[in-house]
Amino acid sequence: MPKYLYIETVGCQMNMLDSELVVADLRRQGYELVDSHKKADTILFNTCSVRQHAEDKVYSALGRLKHVKRDHPDKIIGVMGCMAQKDQKLIFQRAPFVDLIVGPGQLHQIPALIEKVSRGAGRQMEVSLGRKDAPLAQIKRSHESFDPLRTVEMRPTPYQAYVRIMIGCDKFCTYCIVPSVRGPEQSRPPEHVEMECRKLADEGCKEIVLLGQTVNSYRYRDDHGTTRLSDLLLRLHDVAGIERIKFVTNYPKDMTDDLLQAVRDLPKVSPYLHVPAQSGSNRMLERMKRGYTVEEYREMMARINETLVDATISSDFIVGFSGETEEDFQQTIELVEECRFKNSFIFKYSERPSTKGAELYPDDVPEEVKKRRNNELLDVQNAISDEDHIALIGRTFEVLVEGPSKTSLKQNQDGPLLQLTGRTHCDRIVVFDGNRRLIGEMLSIAIHDASGQTLFGSVVTEHVGPEVFELQT
Repeated sequence: MPKYLYIETVGCQMNMLDSELVVADLRRQGYELVDSHKKADTILFNTCSVRQHAEDKVYSALGRLKHVKRDHPDKIIGVMGCMAQKDQKLIFQRAPFVDLIVGPGQLHQIPALIEKVSRGAGRQMEVSLGRKDAPLAQIKRSHESFDPLRTVEMRPTPYQAYVRIMIGCDKFCTYCIVPSVRGPEQSRPPEHVEMECRKLADEGCKEIVLLGQTVNSYRYRDDHGTTRLSDLLLRLHDVAGIERIKFVTNYPKDMTDDLLQAVRDLPKVSPYLHVPAQSGSNRMLERMKRGYTVEEYREMMARINETLVDATISSDFIVGFSGETEEDFQQTIELVEECRFKNSFIFKYSERPSTKGAELYPDDVPEEVKKRRNNELLDVQNAISDEDHIALIGRTFEVLVEGPSKTSLKQNQDGPLLQLTGRTHCDRIVVFDGNRRLIGEMLSIAIHDASGQTLFGSVVTEHVGPEVFELQT
């Protein structure tokens, strides 16, 4: 008899990849993925601890399952990921009907833990060692990388895939919980990454996104020397079938010249860099323990613009961090206006227990001030995005067609002709009309309209003699 699995994922691309790998693992145990917890024998929540809202969302979802578990006691409910690592037994206290808690370093144990629960062994918890609990080597072993076979169903599209090249983080920004829940930085062997990418290419994948908490901190050391991210990009560039390579998220201090030159010189590598600044104020950056100054961030941006003529840069910002004044905030606005990011992900500061920020600094910026600053900075960024996108009208871009647009899905368009969406090499979203058979193809799209978030275009036609051959027919 088949077993049925429902999984809900909150958080970053790393969590999306973790969910994909867990599903693939459980498929080999006879599970089928379903779209509702009502149909499932096992219900898993893959969680995030970066902001309080993400945790509240999971606890709220668990609360709604209390009566489901009462009426169907054989259903297995599990919490995995960063919140599981951070809260551990607290989850059992807040939701006693949860059956298993699994940290991000123990995801490979989930099939065995589910089997233990189903045999009546009671609640199960497996998490990694904390930073202060053992020697570093032992702590690293407890934060295991989880990279088994993949499943197409959980990917963004069958033609795109995330590939983890490192786990953990050693930056210890004062606001961030990630080093505590994902452990020390550990880079995967380049041959393992290459082997995974070749398998993905064999399955029809055309674009890979290399993932790491600070992906450009990638360093793999063995008897042959050190492999940097630039070296890894050169190695992956030769993988037949892979047409695009992206990597996120970057740390400003590790944006080295050799990496920028690799992006410039390797045609498959997208000239798109996500480099969080977090603040335009040196006082805030020092409090956040970001490890660089605004002047150093500007110098990095100058090197990027000098080396990569058509690159697009995106960023992250936190507003309302402890002690942020109006002057600090205005300096952030000035940095955004100067750098003209493609887009910025803007967040209100959310104090996280067990971080140095929570220990050292009061969360003293009122919520209404955080909201106002969030909206003001978003307005500045949106105006820049609008202006820059309007300037692209009339240009033609190569686009990887990802699938039906959100509008098509909302309107349930199911014919051969529909509105499609894809991305340029620089990660700009493009929407256009076309044939469903174009999904997964690289197409030239001429841009005729734009908004701050989206470019609108049409498929470029090819002339064959006196006739016009339209790609979408």
